[in-house]
Amino acid sequence: MPIRLLICDDHEVIRTGLATLLAGTDIEVVGEAATGKETVKQAVKLKPDVILLDIRMPDGDGLSALEKLRAKVPNAKVVMLSTYDNPTYIARAVALGACDYVLKGSSQETLVATITAAAKGESPYHAAELRRIAAAMKVRQVVEDDDMPLTQREIQVLKHIALGLSNREIARSLEISVETVKEHVQNILRKLAVTDRTQAAVWAVRKGLV
Repeated sequence: MPIRLLICDDHEVIRTGLATLLAGTDIEVVGEAATGKETVKQAVKLKPDVILLDIRMPDGDGLSALEKLRAKVPNAKVVMLSTYDNPTYIARAVALGACDYVLKGSSQETLVATITAAAKGESPYHAAELRRIAAAMKVRQVVEDDDMPLTQREIQVLKHIALGLSNREIARSLEISVETVKEHVQNILRKLAVTDRTQAAVWAVRKGLV
C-alpha cells in the first residue's frame, strides 16, 4: 500500500517540484493545498496518511493550520516543510504535535525517508535535533546560580518564551492551562525586571538556558 500524502504549500512550483521528486516512489500524492484553510478542508476530505505542511502560509502560518489538523484529523501524521532550519519554528511545531520536519532543499532520499518514517510511526528522521529541542523545552533543570530568581517551573516557561512560543503553545507543551502560563510569564517579567518577552528571552540566552 502506498503512503497517501497531502502536499500543502502556497507556491505552486514547490508543490509541483515535490510531486515530481516523489514520482516513482511508494508515496502517492493524493492532493494539494495552497492555504491553511484549504489544507484543513482537503485533509478532512482525503484522510491522508501524511500531511507535508509549509510552515509559512498566506492566511496565517502553517502552525495555525497544524493545530486545527491535530483536532480534525488526529490520525494523520504532520511533517512541517520549511525553507530554513529555524529552531523556533521547530520548537513551535513540536509543541503543537508535528512528528517531524523537512527542509525544502532536501534530497529525494531525505524527503522519502522522512515521510516514510512519519507514516510508520517510527523515530523521526531528524530525531536528534527534535530530541534536543524537546529536551530544552521539557527539562526542569536545576540551575546552581545565586542570581537566578526564578522557580524551576518559571525557568521551564522562560525557555519556551526564548524559543518563540506563544502562551497557548507553551500551555500545550507543558500540559498546563493558558491562565497558568500567563501567571508564570507575569512573574518572570517582574522577577527579571524586564518589560517584555523579548527582553526576557535575551536574559535567558545570556544565562545559557537555551
